[in-house]
Amino acid sequence: MSVLTNYVIPGNHGKIFGTNAMEDANLMTIKACLLELDGIEDVLLNTEIFPREFTVHTNKMVSIADIENRVKSVGFHAIPKDLFEL
Repeated sequence: MSVLTNYVIPGNHGKIFGTNAMEDANLMTIKACLLELDGIEDVLLNTEIFPREFTVHTNKMVSIADIENRVKSVGFHAIPKDLFEL
């Protein structure tokens, strides 16, 4: 494992996660709980695709495990996508 696979790196590209949350209210709950984590600057929700996705932007390195655990605490899953589009 490396820094790129274990952490969300600060910058304008962010990190994309897939989730099993479907309803807008559930996605907003995920966004709100993630914004409470130190270092998370913004969470963008993509409701146009299935499964739903959200992009996390940070202002410092944030552990992917912390994000996954935070989303699990509200009853959903967060699955990190690949580093770069192929």
